[in-house]
Amino acid sequence: MSFTKTTEQDSNYNQLENMPVGDLLRNINNEDKTVPLAVEKAIPQIEALVQATVDKMKVGGRLFYIGAGTSGRLGIVDASECPPTFGVPHDLVIGLIAGGDTAIRKAVEFAEDDNNQAWKDLSEYNINGNDVVIGIAASGTTPYVIGGLEKCNANNIITGCITCNAGSPLSQTAQYPIEVVTGPEFVTGSSRMKAGTAQKLVLNMISTAVMVQLGRVKGNKMVDMQLSNNKLVNRGVRMVMGELNVSQQTAEELLSEHKSVRKAIESYANK
Repeated sequence: MSFTKTTEQDSNYNQLENMPVGDLLRNINNEDKTVPLAVEKAIPQIEALVQATVDKMKVGGRLFYIGAGTSGRLGIVDASECPPTFGVPHDLVIGLIAGGDTAIRKAVEFAEDDNNQAWKDLSEYNINGNDVVIGIAASGTTPYVIGGLEKCNANNIITGCITCNAGSPLSQTAQYPIEVVTGPEFVTGSSRMKAGTAQKLVLNMISTAVMVQLGRVKGNKMVDMQLSNNKLVNRGVRMVMGELNVSQQTAEELLSEHKSVRKAIESYANK
């Protein structure tokens, strides 16, 4: 199948080494400004995948991200932020990267070229039909990701993808493709830039919308966040004060007793 890989097209800029620093920064910023508009065009695709994910997670399913390189790292970042932000178990949203945990910090040569490894990685988590797997690949051609989704499809597991090229093999494989076409990068082929930014934005949208739908936000507050440092404890105190209209001392006492903003609010309201 032939398709245009716009992420690899030549940059709109040239002679970058001769640009003054200010021009470099302004031109990078000008390119970055186009990313949210590209994401906006994909909202119907994002909505479909979010709804399918919510439906599965409401009956006990999990969400997996699989990717290589920058894409894999972005998936791991999003997954790792769900427990502290929304108070969910660490095994509810899981990010996997080609090459394993070593690849989070250092590139593992040719790890992304193995189209069987993703399924092996997923199988370690006893992946099943209640789960959802989202493949992340800017190019839409990464064998690790495509192979993983193909095996998921064969095992009746819902699949989605986030890619930055239209009509890619990955989009053709995923049941719920998300295509955010960001065009040529400022540095030709450096998809950690606009494409990576687009993927991060979409991941934020997916995980946040899913968690809101699962009841992990009250009003607009992270009432299930983990109180893992003083900043978050202080934020929790302010939440309790605002929600219950109580003094700081009362809020601190409630939070100290219940160790959770949600539980503190509910216990006081039920008195």
